[in-house]
Amino acid sequence: MCRNIRPLHNFEPPATSAEVQAAALQYVRKIAGTAAPSQANRAAFDEAVAAVAAATAHLLDHLTTSAPPKNRDVEAAKARARSAARFGTA
Repeated sequence: MCRNIRPLHNFEPPATSAEVQAAALQYVRKIAGTAAPSQANRAAFDEAVAAVAAATAHLLDHLTTSAPPKNRDVEAAKARARSAARFGTA
């Protein structure tokens, strides 16, 4: 359920608002224990997603590092290689 929650800090180009929103949505889904809230809980669910996204964006804006930014394509290739080694797929 939390596969979209990825490290978002120190990438070039920086994380987009869509990536931050996707991570916030996955986090709230995990905490709530449901992929889709009932109509009675929709407002609270949406409010929580917005709050988590805002907190995430604030954190990313204020984090500092001396490490050079990571390349998204290189990191994605490393993840695919780890997956292939783990699950034996090509």
